[in-house]
Amino acid sequence: MLENDLVLQEFMRRHGEGLEGERLNAFRALLDYSDGDLWDLIGGRREVPSGPLTEIVNMLRACSVQAE
Repeated sequence: MLENDLVLQEFMRRHGEGLEGERLNAFRALLDYSDGDLWDLIGGRREVPSGPLTEIVNMLRACSVQAE
């Protein structure tokens, strides 16, 4: 999905070098989501699972504003 690609590109531009440990594992887990599920998380149409995914999804949401 193009929208996801744009957000992920912006996320990696901003945060890619600093991803490590728990943040990196959470980001990798999100990459296993389907395009639709990931887009629903980013767009706020799906509740974010608690834990480390929350921080990464919030970072992706901030990037989505810039990618639009």
